[in-house]
Amino acid sequence: MKLFWGRAGAVARKEVFHILRDPFALAAALGLPVLMVIIFGISIEFNMKDIPLAVNDADQTRSSRMLLDRFASSGYFGIRRVVSPHQAVAELTDQKARAALVIPPDFESDLISGRQGQLQLLIDGSDNSTVGPVSNYVNRIVGAGAPALYDLRTRYLFNPELDSRWFVIPGLTVVIMAILSILLTALTIAREWENGSMELLLSTPVRPVELIVGKLAPYGVLGIIAIAFVYVIARAVFQIPFVGNLAVFGLGSLLFLITYLAQGLLISVVARNQQVAMQLAMVTGMLPSNLISGFIFPIESMPTFFQYLTMLLPARWFMRIARDTFLQGSGLIELKVPFLALTFLCFAMIFLATRKFKRDLEP
Repeated sequence: MKLFWGRAGAVARKEVFHILRDPFALAAALGLPVLMVIIFGISIEFNMKDIPLAVNDADQTRSSRMLLDRFASSGYFGIRRVVSPHQAVAELTDQKARAALVIPPDFESDLISGRQGQLQLLIDGSDNSTVGPVSNYVNRIVGAGAPALYDLRTRYLFNPELDSRWFVIPGLTVVIMAILSILLTALTIAREWENGSMELLLSTPVRPVELIVGKLAPYGVLGIIAIAFVYVIARAVFQIPFVGNLAVFGLGSLLFLITYLAQGLLISVVARNQQVAMQLAMVTGMLPSNLISGFIFPIESMPTFFQYLTMLLPARWFMRIARDTFLQGSGLIELKVPFLALTFLCFAMIFLATRKFKRDLEP
């Protein structure tokens, strides 16, 4: 055992020297987590504000002015007054407004006579991601002025202010780790194949399993540092609460990191070329982590086939672990399904990677 760790440690030291001489690896490992958290944390905002709203008020009464005051003071809309419904449509066509509100001339008289006031809302449907929020905001504002038959009080648990950063930044842990672990591992080992240095390593007494451990260990340390960077920035800069157990979060991070390191190793063995390795890392690791892991789009809204497909992605399960430990304080009992799935995928990827690597290296 001592000889095993001695040889693996020698390979790891060689890899550390290689990383220190490689400015790309150092910049990606130390600068990318900070840069991504700051950029995404500031720029990604799911709560829409100051939506340009073209308004044609043909009524010009106290009731219509009170309604528009509610729109203006809500913070959701920026009012752009127009003189006719046709001009309101033109504002949408010219992309000057995202929605248009038309108030007919008999709006107040209908309300006074006990009839329901009629309003017309026109929404730009070319960007369907804004249709739902705009409709909800309008219904909330209009409904606030109507007499209610019941008193409904809503309380948002785990994220009282519905701050998008509380939702986005814990998920960035998944994306950053996927980029670092898969991309750096796949490219670095593929570079060894291209340069012919892998054959030199094989001519030494180092066994394949020792080579695997030594190669992956430094990138595991870089991944842990990246997780620490994301955590510190999330807590110190963006004031995101962490109500869970750090040990639970750390265990999930370690399982996910090992899984993606093994996947990067498998890619490098299959590709043996940096360009091909980068493409495979993008298709199998980075894109799924961004698009179908639940980072941005809810898995429940996906077609049934893709909901089942995401079960094969480690990113899906770690996304749940990261967000639930940050915001809900979930423990191992509540997260038993994600942990079991991630553990299974971790061992499966290690088995595939080491088996392929050994088969290609051993005579």
